[in-house]
Amino acid sequence: MLNCKLFILTLLFALPLGMVIAFGSMSRFRPLRWVVRTFVWIIRGTPLMLQLIIIFFGPGLLNMPFSWPSGESGRFVAATVAFIINYACYFSEIYRGGIESIPVGQYEAGQVLGMKKGQIFFHVTLLQVIKRIVPPIGNEVITLVKDTSLARIIANKEIIMMAGEYTNKGLIWPLFATGIYFLVFGGVLTVLLDWVEKKLSYFRV
Repeated sequence: MLNCKLFILTLLFALPLGMVIAFGSMSRFRPLRWVVRTFVWIIRGTPLMLQLIIIFFGPGLLNMPFSWPSGESGRFVAATVAFIINYACYFSEIYRGGIESIPVGQYEAGQVLGMKKGQIFFHVTLLQVIKRIVPPIGNEVITLVKDTSLARIIANKEIIMMAGEYTNKGLIWPLFATGIYFLVFGGVLTVLLDWVEKKLSYFRV
């Protein structure tokens, strides 16, 4: 099913890409930091639906040499790229907030112990950051479950579009089945995220 594939691929690529963007937005090189933060501001400030339309139709309207594959596969790839970029930007701000929330004293203590910046980040900072960002990341993950339905704007045949086709034939039950699907999917993720949060509860930060 398109919704599940889109959900999995978005998380698979957006989570690590968000970390890369977060490092860019915290860079000491001002031009890079300005460019990255401006890009994040644009993506977070415009609707995902609009981004889907621009990413899919943009290359053709701008007469670019690049074009998406034809047919259903091209629409799915374009939707996946749009979702990855959008959610990576949101994740980047969550990462940045988590990293910057760690007291400076912990970095200084690591330096006093002779640890390098990479060692301090992976052995001192990272697990505490993960603990702090699980709730906001969880909110974004659950939002992603529902946002996958927006892929229909570029004619991707996802679950709500399919339910709508049946509704046009006079059947109402597919809409309720679709609602149950999203409720169950979101419920499973909520339980899983609660479990992860409890597993990290030994970090009292």
